[in-house]
Amino acid sequence: MGTTTMGVKLDEATRDRIRQAASQIDRTPHWLIKQAIFNYLEQLERGDALPEFPLQATVQESEEATVEELHQPFLEFAEHILPQSVTRSAITAAWRRPETEAVPMLLEQARLPQPLAQQTQRLAHQLASTLRHQKGAGGRAGMVQSLLQEFSLSSQEGVALMCLAEALLRIPDKPTRDALIRDKISNGNWQSHLGRSPSMFVNAATWGLLFTGRLVSTHNEANLSRSLNRIIGKSGEPLIRKGVDMAMRLMGEQFVTGETIAEALANARKLEEKGFRYSYDMLGEAALTKKDAEAYLLSYQQAIHAIGKASNGRGIYEGPGISIKLSALHPRYSRAQYERVMNELYPILKSLTLLARSYDIGINIDAEEADRLELSL
Repeated sequence: MGTTTMGVKLDEATRDRIRQAASQIDRTPHWLIKQAIFNYLEQLERGDALPEFPLQATVQESEEATVEELHQPFLEFAEHILPQSVTRSAITAAWRRPETEAVPMLLEQARLPQPLAQQTQRLAHQLASTLRHQKGAGGRAGMVQSLLQEFSLSSQEGVALMCLAEALLRIPDKPTRDALIRDKISNGNWQSHLGRSPSMFVNAATWGLLFTGRLVSTHNEANLSRSLNRIIGKSGEPLIRKGVDMAMRLMGEQFVTGETIAEALANARKLEEKGFRYSYDMLGEAALTKKDAEAYLLSYQQAIHAIGKASNGRGIYEGPGISIKLSALHPRYSRAQYERVMNELYPILKSLTLLARSYDIGINIDAEEADRLELSL
């Protein structure tokens, strides 16, 4: 569809008012003028009575006046902004809203009626008490719970441990994994955790992490004997990788259902029988190349086939579904590549949606970073 540039001549005072108003919402004057035109048109088309403001004598109207050329490096983006409804305009205006403004509004929305708040508090207390009494449970789940309780997520060590647990499940090559171990583990103060937990598993992991931290950060530790340094000198990195990887994988299994979609489906059966419902997320990052995007597309297609067969016609509410990350399906998923994304990604997403529909399973679109929200919507 062709476009036409139209303009009006304004005095300096009016132009300054437009610039200041646009600056208040972190937008360009061009965007503000265009948005005002669409809002005004919507009201006129609905038949709303609109007040008319007298034009200043110094303003000369022109149906197609030449727009004064100003140096605006992002004007090309502004010219392609699509018309927005009032609701979409409100979403756009909320972009990068200061936390001091956003939090009070969200807190007000999150308040529960008193009876429901009391029920929620009782349920939360019941769940917390049950988990505390399970810390001595045997088996893999008991070991992981002991580890999580020993290394509190609110501490520096706990955060590093959880980040490492998630990352280790994503990284297949050993050198990168060791680099991550050096980055996270060597900065943690693991000595404070020694001997505090009644679980043998946690104590063993703590000792291993302690040795790892010392050997990575200070290779010539004075209190280490030469023989120990000689052994570590021969197999230090594999030893670190083996000890930490074991603890991290055991804990990661609490949060990652399976390494493959088939394994995840099998592991979920018991909880599905109890009423739980899953939307499977294929772990991965944004695609950087076309080859990456094609690989993710193949993974999503295979996953939909597997989930669809496992669902066996249960429908989108009673059966499992899949979650899709749009930035994994296109290497240039950004505002600057709007036309490419719409022309290339839309057919791909449509094909996946139709494939999921053929199995009658649900499909969710994962959230993206804030600067991609407009493009996603």
